[in-house]
Amino acid sequence: MVVADVDQAGGRRVVGDIGDERASFVHCDVARSEDWQALRDLVLERWSRLDVLHSNAFIQISAAAHELEEGDWDRMQAVNLKAAYLGAKTFVDLLARVNGSIVLTSSVNAYIGRPGRPAYAASKAGLAALGRQLAVEYGPQVRVNTVVPGAIVTPPWEGVADSHRAASAGATAAQRLGQPEEVAAAVAFLASSDASYVTGIDLIVDGGWTIVKGME
Repeated sequence: MVVADVDQAGGRRVVGDIGDERASFVHCDVARSEDWQALRDLVLERWSRLDVLHSNAFIQISAAAHELEEGDWDRMQAVNLKAAYLGAKTFVDLLARVNGSIVLTSSVNAYIGRPGRPAYAASKAGLAALGRQLAVEYGPQVRVNTVVPGAIVTPPWEGVADSHRAASAGATAAQRLGQPEEVAAAVAFLASSDASYVTGIDLIVDGGWTIVKGME
């Protein structure tokens, strides 16, 4: 397994959690095609194959459209959306050799409008559409699916006030926030042979947040 990220400390911490004998860290800016090519070279050198590609990088800068800097818009599209295209472009031939799988990470913001999220929502909605397109383009050799998390307690939530956490939890049918392991389980399912007849779908993992919002 290769963990690719610009966050070297975080990436190495993940590798440590997985186990050094099972995982390696590689510095990679997913918005740069040159970094993807370097990652491909490493994969071929060490393993000569690739079974699963999980595109999970994101950046979020909150601002209304009229206040958002053009450079911030471009950066969000590059990291959140373009990176998934570059990943598929770089690795789809290797995945096709082994009937591999691609899993993209979108967001419930692709479906429900929220203030200050125009670029983020656009990029995440684009991922869902891209996943369907890739599934058609590269099936039956490669399955492509999209996981759609809701409010999950990841590092960006560390500075969020307890009152906002409680409000977010109360907006779900499950009446709680999600855990990273719950999204990881969905990703593992979509990537596995248990999902061998599943492709081109959006799997929502949000504790029923979108259902509750849809009823408001």
